[in-house]
Amino acid sequence: MKCSKTVVAGLLTASIASAAIAGEGKTPSGIPHLDHLFVIMMENHSYQQVVNNPAMPFINGLIAKHEVNLATNYFAVGHPSLTNYLEIVGGSNFGVRSDNSPDWHNHSCQPNLQTKIPNADNAGGNYPNPIESGNVCPIAGVGTDAATEAVDNWNEVAPPVFNFLANIDGVQSVPAAANTLGKTIGDQLVRYGLSWKTYQESLPVSGADGVDNSNGTATDKTTYNASAPLSPTNLPPLTPAGLVAAYAVKHNPFAYFQSVQEGWSPENSVRNMVGFDGAHGLYTDLATGHVPSLSWIVPNQCDDQHGRGNGDAFCQFDQGTAAFQGLTDGTQVGLNPGLSEQADVTLNKLVTSIKASPAWHDGRNAVVIVWDENDYSGLAKALPANTAFPAQNQNAVVLAVETSGTDDRDRAGVKSQTFYTSFSLLKTMEAGFRLPCLNHACDSGVKVMSDLFGEER
Repeated sequence: MKCSKTVVAGLLTASIASAAIAGEGKTPSGIPHLDHLFVIMMENHSYQQVVNNPAMPFINGLIAKHEVNLATNYFAVGHPSLTNYLEIVGGSNFGVRSDNSPDWHNHSCQPNLQTKIPNADNAGGNYPNPIESGNVCPIAGVGTDAATEAVDNWNEVAPPVFNFLANIDGVQSVPAAANTLGKTIGDQLVRYGLSWKTYQESLPVSGADGVDNSNGTATDKTTYNASAPLSPTNLPPLTPAGLVAAYAVKHNPFAYFQSVQEGWSPENSVRNMVGFDGAHGLYTDLATGHVPSLSWIVPNQCDDQHGRGNGDAFCQFDQGTAAFQGLTDGTQVGLNPGLSEQADVTLNKLVTSIKASPAWHDGRNAVVIVWDENDYSGLAKALPANTAFPAQNQNAVVLAVETSGTDDRDRAGVKSQTFYTSFSLLKTMEAGFRLPCLNHACDSGVKVMSDLFGEER
């Protein structure tokens, strides 16, 4: 089934860039040099669902007390989670528009950049071109990524309730880009003598390699022999109805890249993926002050406001409303207050620990709190072409920034109305570390967040 004329017309209208440049470009400027950057990734809630949410006093207290700078016009580019994570760390979806797991260490498959066939879900069942729906071939090389249309009516929709989903605001789109490089800011940091780690809560002690889901002990790869004694290699398996899938590889974008899976550089490998606890984990590194240039911090799916269907009351998905068949509508109606509170308490612990670290007082640093995408609330019927979705259904999310090592000319409590996207966040990180812009971060119109991070002088 072909797309409706209304939606197709929308795809031909506004785009973030008139021509997608891709590749690596000039080194952006506009903010002071950063010594350490801490990015905390939260999940699946829109700006309107977080700001003034009574179950989230910590993040709203930071905003109300002007302790953070707030982007009030910041947008995730698309859906689902993995796509957004890839876009923040690599400036591209790399042809991946699904949450599918990596095809770990597969040397014979062709990356989606080369095949030009997107890895997608096709929930609407009407994409006119071929898609792949299996595990994601390790990302590498140079090729063409997948376009992000203004309105999704085929992939991440939820028929019949939400047949049309705004990837950004329902008007702006992102064209596919040739010469897309299969690399991330992690590759760039290592190339320029800097460092990165991703801290993944509930990662198993055995490490990240080959693991798609884990509760911190058992994983999706765990085998179990009921007649043998329990051991670290013989544990009850992780199943949808059993243990909670707290760690999810879809929230660990670096794991999808061939350079990291194969560890071509010792400083750019699966060894960069650690948990929150342990000798080399987040809290130990913060306590000692021995943190990398970029700390990519991902709470587990009970703590990042994502939720799990088999979790407790503080981990259950948002219950939604009967009017939308158990889905949420972009407002705070139908949210699980326990899930919101759990996320807020987690943020409190993380931010407090970061600001207590010796690293926070060593040079100029920043902490970014950002949600990856909204709650997938969309529309049942298509709007006229080139029409913005209602505010509660746009893919606008919270991005808050706090910096250290500032001087009196830097202000706190800025509320920026500048239009920013995930590509802007990547470009700002690259500006802070003096790295070349990467892929869509190089597109015209993608701005550095100087008002949020402080202006370069």
